[in-house]
Amino acid sequence: MLSYTSAVTIALDATPLTVSTGGVGRYTLELARALASEYPEDQYWLLSDQTFPFTHASPNLRAGDGPWNFVERKWWAWGLNREMARRGVQLFHGTDYSVPYLRHRPSVMTLHDLSPWLDPEWQPDASRVRRRTPRLLRMGLATVVITPTETVRRAAIERFRLAPDRVVAVPLAASELFRPSLVAERPRGNPYFLFVGTREPRKNVARLIDAWREVRRTVAIDLVLVGRNHAPSEERGLRVLGEVADSDLPALYSGALACVYPSLYEGFGLPVLEAMQCGALVITSRDPAILEVSGDAAVHVDAEDTAALVEAMRAAVTNSDGFDDFRQRALARAAQFSWQKTARLTREVYNAATRAFSHA
Repeated sequence: MLSYTSAVTIALDATPLTVSTGGVGRYTLELARALASEYPEDQYWLLSDQTFPFTHASPNLRAGDGPWNFVERKWWAWGLNREMARRGVQLFHGTDYSVPYLRHRPSVMTLHDLSPWLDPEWQPDASRVRRRTPRLLRMGLATVVITPTETVRRAAIERFRLAPDRVVAVPLAASELFRPSLVAERPRGNPYFLFVGTREPRKNVARLIDAWREVRRTVAIDLVLVGRNHAPSEERGLRVLGEVADSDLPALYSGALACVYPSLYEGFGLPVLEAMQCGALVITSRDPAILEVSGDAAVHVDAEDTAALVEAMRAAVTNSDGFDDFRQRALARAAQFSWQKTARLTREVYNAATRAFSHA
């Protein structure tokens, strides 16, 4: 049985690290680092059938080799279990909706949100997740399920008919690199609103651009878009930066007049917490998960109300100092989250999964 006093070997799915940016990849890497730091007696392996960049090797956090032969390319059916056997893995954590197809050891699955099942147009590339994950859950192959918020936990229990004691909410956190930056480090030029995230329909970026255009009719303010899949633009004031280095994000967050995140649906809303930890004013939606994370430390509007979004953005321009209380509350709220806390709570889930597996 896993315990805090016994050394164990645990594998985490590293497939999210094959994508250059994104919340799931950040979650996987930050969690692995925090686990290795908090529990130096344990051995942690990052495993995937695809190559991924990894430069954080330490005595107890390493990357596996991937498939050794043609048979092992059938990763979830055969290859992953063989790799775990070679490494002496005692528990597997599927960080992105999946676990092995065979029950050789306890498995934990992180279910980040229910977006693949709520609207196929939100994630057209998630058809495999839509088909596979419900089957894995019905078959009991995920011993315990982790969700990032209580909002997603309740929704997952209802949708997939899961036993409540097998679903645990463990919040994410913002990396320690996210902190208020010095004025000298902040981007120069016009004042700007900032959006950070991949462009996909549920992020509501088109509405954000419409709202910004309305605000810009009366004041010179730019809109900066950071993340994958944003189309290049030559529109005056619309700055599309695409993917940027993590080290550049704190200055962008800190320098923004407001970080605007009008998402239609989230499982957690990590950019909101990152911005709050930088002391930024955040204008975001009333999505239940975002409300759970941000509390009263952000300005919330109806995600489908363009007029309300325009009003909030315009207020941030005309009365910036009037939102200083929000900025202070944001710093205080963000301080309640840390990857160390996330690692400790996750390790408790590993213990629970081992106990449940042994009694199954």
